[in-house]
Amino acid sequence: MAVAQSSAFDPEMQDASPDPVAIREQVERLVAHPLFVNSKRYPTLLAYVVDQTLRGNTADLKERCIGVDVFGRSPSYDANADPVVRITAGEVRKRLSQYYYDPAHAGEVVIELPIGSYVPLFRVPEPPPSSAPEVPADEVPALAAASAADAPAAPERSRWLSWMLAGGLVVLAAAVGVLVGRRYPPVPPPPKPSNIDLFWQPVTSSANPATFCLGEPAKNIDMEDVNNMNAPVPPAQPEQLYVRLHYSGNLALADVVTLTRTAAALEMRRKTFRVVPASEATFAQLREGPVVLIGAFDNIWTLRVTQKLRFGFESQDGVALLVDRKSNKKTTWATAWDLPYQKLSRDYAIVARIQDNTTGQPVIIAAGISEEGTEAAGEILYNPVYLDSLLAKVPADWQHKNMEAVIETQVIQGHSGPPNVLAVETW
Repeated sequence: MAVAQSSAFDPEMQDASPDPVAIREQVERLVAHPLFVNSKRYPTLLAYVVDQTLRGNTADLKERCIGVDVFGRSPSYDANADPVVRITAGEVRKRLSQYYYDPAHAGEVVIELPIGSYVPLFRVPEPPPSSAPEVPADEVPALAAASAADAPAAPERSRWLSWMLAGGLVVLAAAVGVLVGRRYPPVPPPPKPSNIDLFWQPVTSSANPATFCLGEPAKNIDMEDVNNMNAPVPPAQPEQLYVRLHYSGNLALADVVTLTRTAAALEMRRKTFRVVPASEATFAQLREGPVVLIGAFDNIWTLRVTQKLRFGFESQDGVALLVDRKSNKKTTWATAWDLPYQKLSRDYAIVARIQDNTTGQPVIIAAGISEEGTEAAGEILYNPVYLDSLLAKVPADWQHKNMEAVIETQVIQGHSGPPNVLAVETW
């Protein structure tokens, strides 16, 4: 059989290797034990590597293959950033050691997962020590007489044997500790979450899918509808098919770039999401789970949510601007609506991470006055360098607070530069 030639069998015990049926029965006992039954990952990994080994597929037992087949990771996932296979294998090794240390399992097939390998080893248990040799009947009287002759020295010999036994146990325990420590080193703690992980934690920890809501430059938003969260998002009337096809794809390129990069951050963290244009998003949808709002004046939901925040968007006298509602001074964070696009040299945007009281959901916002501002704001959401520059301006316990920031970016030939944080509010 293929399994008889597998490297998973201990070469020193080839003649005593357990048969596949016994190995599979032992796996069933292991995964039903309290050391494994309360976890999803540990029994799944153990059963998978044993099954693949018995099938002769040991060449496929690599970290990336296991990550894809067992834990559903994408074929291109970063194993260094997501060490789920290594951590799980370490836990399986530790639990196997604990299981077989219990004398109650003596006599069962032994399954081991060597350090540095995902190919298990199988062996039959050590045979119990043989019983004392039988003494011929004609020698029993002589032995009894010898024992009687030695009776006076029994207490002294017993004490001597007790000390020898105690010393041997101490040496044995020390040796076992060294061997176990070498073979089963402590499992390293999981990697410390990055600031990117902590920033997105309200979204990634939710049990419900996230909703990316994108602005649509082709849609005209009436500012009078902004304050009414339940007002239908314009246009309210159904569009004719040829009109919808003609205007389909009218999304700002910067918004799409921001969507792609931030959605990739969620995909890496195994978070499901959906994407809807602002004109089709309903208030009921936004209450179902976390929300990521991209774009400002072309996204009515961004305008509505920021209406309640310190920093928000307004349109006054032909000027699009960011306002500070806690200051009596008029801000200079503005751009004239009639400014030729080619002359745009500076843009402003809002980056926010809040628990929205109206929807009851965590909301993340990346929204600029123009596309370039949105793209610059989006860089803070996925680039650790720019996120750290923002977090340097907030309290140490920022992950437990709401946060809103105003950023500025230079625009050169239609391309945004690095985001520069101008103001931050936390509460």
